[in-house]
Amino acid sequence: MSSLYHEAGIDLGPSRHMLVISRLRKRLVHCHIDSFDSYTGILANPENTLERQAVIDLLSTNETYFFRESDHLEVLRSRVLQTHPRGQSLRIWSAASSSGEEAYSIAMVLSDFCGYTVDWKIFGSDVSKRMVKQAQSGLYPMQRIDAIPQDYRKLYCLKGIGKYTGSFLIDSRIRDRCRFDLVNLVKPLPDLGSFEVIFFRNALIYFDDQTKESIIRRLLSKLRPGGLLFIGHSESLKRMDLPLELITPTTYRKTAAD
Repeated sequence: MSSLYHEAGIDLGPSRHMLVISRLRKRLVHCHIDSFDSYTGILANPENTLERQAVIDLLSTNETYFFRESDHLEVLRSRVLQTHPRGQSLRIWSAASSSGEEAYSIAMVLSDFCGYTVDWKIFGSDVSKRMVKQAQSGLYPMQRIDAIPQDYRKLYCLKGIGKYTGSFLIDSRIRDRCRFDLVNLVKPLPDLGSFEVIFFRNALIYFDDQTKESIIRRLLSKLRPGGLLFIGHSESLKRMDLPLELITPTTYRKTAAD
């Protein structure tokens, strides 16, 4: 699966061998082949971009939930929202957004703090096309609502009825401020503009050291000097020579242009 490593940077070492086999077996059936060697040949063909995307969707890890590591949102309030000039726009990137819960959690905080007169926007991206589509819908199973603070549930979550019973929809005022798209962080980034804040949490653990540093440098190229980068509590940027100042555990400020 070396072609997949180069495509998405996903570490598929020996410890994940059985996981890979179990998740990809359905693709062999879909392609009407009976061996992984033949399937590897299909993935190696540069024209088979749709098949490689299908594999990325199957193998990427998408564990997420609303208001995960909520202490980061408190740092966002105190160190960004309270000091950001009211007349200036504010752009935040949820760079491993999965199915969108992180981006919408951030949006709820911004809506509560800034209202809608301030020009704030959130961009969410993921390597999985399936996850991006879920995020764009803003529709979630009702059991996921428990992690959202009660006040925010009343303001920003619409309980589904009819065929949507058992689901809830993020309010359009929030959805209209959020945009989601497919971005592969191991490849050159598209023209995304720049951001005051980037969240990249609980994703570094899936990459080797060389890929980790390469991804962080790509992210920093889109982060404005003085902007904040958030990573997950189980992650570290140690031994990376980066223009970053540690603010709180897992929170960094960009000190200079990279």
